[in-house]
Amino acid sequence: MSVNSSESVGLAQRLRNFVVVAVAVVLSIAVVFGLQTRTPSASLSEMATVSVPLDEAISNGKPTLVEFYANWCTSCQAMAGDLQQLKNEYQQDVNFVMLNVDNNKWLPEMLHYRVDGIPHFAFLDDAGNDAGAAMGEVPRALLADNLVALVAGNKLPYAQAIGQTSDVNTVAPASGAGDDPRSHGAQVVQ
Repeated sequence: MSVNSSESVGLAQRLRNFVVVAVAVVLSIAVVFGLQTRTPSASLSEMATVSVPLDEAISNGKPTLVEFYANWCTSCQAMAGDLQQLKNEYQQDVNFVMLNVDNNKWLPEMLHYRVDGIPHFAFLDDAGNDAGAAMGEVPRALLADNLVALVAGNKLPYAQAIGQTSDVNTVAPASGAGDDPRSHGAQVVQ
């Protein structure tokens, strides 16, 4: 009787091991398929590289969406996928421009459009005139509604929308400040 008992224990152990392995295989397959079907996130740097240059956007007769952003901005990163989808849908009718606030080159534009938080979206009509703005993490549908109105030449339904932002300091660089664009003009104390 002790031989049957040890055989039963061995059989039960093998069955348990088989179930554990089977579950591990099923979970591994689920993870692989889950990763393959996930929507790829958009890279802010890649999006900026292929965006329309500001001077071209202002002069080509199409309305424009200008996004002031920074790579370190979590709100900007959170909205990157939505912005890429909007670009895919509206790029035939709207210029998409991305200006990195860490580049002092864009300081005049940041001051002109009163950028004090990012992401900051400036909507420009087909003549390059300011038509409205949205700031922070705002729903994609809100931006889409503004783009539809912009293309139609209508007043923006959400001309001053505000969501969660990352703060930006738009102070001009102090003389002697380092070349680090992330300093936003902060003077280096030595």
